[in-house]
Amino acid sequence: MMYSPIPSISVEELAQYLAQNNQDQPLQLIDVREPSEITKAYINGFEVFPLSYFEQWSNYIITEYNSQVETFVLCHHGMRSAQMCQWLLNQGFTNVKNIEGGIDAYSRLVDSTIPRY
Repeated sequence: MMYSPIPSISVEELAQYLAQNNQDQPLQLIDVREPSEITKAYINGFEVFPLSYFEQWSNYIITEYNSQVETFVLCHHGMRSAQMCQWLLNQGFTNVKNIEGGIDAYSRLVDSTIPRY
């Protein structure tokens, strides 16, 4: 199987997307962190699908999400979100980006009001 690097987006680019909030360009935002992490730090607009609950939501993603729409995936540092991006690409999603550095980088570089943990 060929391995291709997962496309990514910086937290600064993410902030620009969120600030524009352009309704003409739909955006799917997925956070794969655990519920205990979400209570510590969260970025508005993200739907939470913890990786540990994969069996419970995987079919929902395949049926309810548009595989052609730009989809950004977030976790704490970018490792779990990369796994999720790979899974989405394997499901036929064509426009997936991993958020580099995760919510930790977002807190450090973009929005210091989001707690680090």
